Amino acid sequence: MAQDKAGHKNPKAIETTFFRSKINKYKSRQAVSGSRPVKRRFLAIVSVFLIAAGALPASAQDKRGPVTNLPLPRYVSMKAAEGNVRRGPSLTHRIDWVFKRRGMPLQITAEYGNWRKVQDRDGAGGWVHYALLSGVRTVLIEAEMLPVYINPDPNTQVSAQFESGVVARLGSCSIDWCYVSAGGYRGWTLKSNLWGVDPSEVRE
Repeated sequence: MAQDKAGHKNPKAIETTFFRSKINKYKSRQAVSGSRPVKRRFLAIVSVFLIAAGALPASAQDKRGPVTNLPLPRYVSMKAAEGNVRRGPSLTHRIDWVFKRRGMPLQITAEYGNWRKVQDRDGAGGWVHYALLSGVRTVLIEAEMLPVYINPDPNTQVSAQFESGVVARLGSCSIDWCYVSAGGYRGWTLKSNLWGVDPSEVRE
């Protein structure tokens, strides 16, 4: 292991070859050829009309999902290595995206039957079948060389550094800190550097 001038061992970093193989390190989705996603403003107008007509459920404004009675919005992760993201909640709707990373954190904003409306950290998404999702919580590291500490205190030892784009398993969270693990390394890091957990969320 490399050492600095003072002879201290440098903390190990978790590399993300998956993201490095892409043009955009955060790009965990692929647009479907010949499919042009509808602009969000238009989708919002259509959704409001359909909700008013009773054709679709109210989305993120509801506190509980009409199907699961779980909170909306809420975070989940990709169970499958790939998953089709459709323009509407049925197999007849066009596929706009293909999510291509197992474990990627997603946010559910609406429910309809066996379908869940999800979005990634960039706000891109659509409807996916619930079987493609998992309740296991993960987060996306958003800071370069993010230090992970052995205790929720920046004055304690750094156990590792996670690169931007790493997907980590989410454990306990306080108001400011979360316990995360990836690549065999684990520890505490500031919640503000993570996507996939609400700022006010506390987890035991």
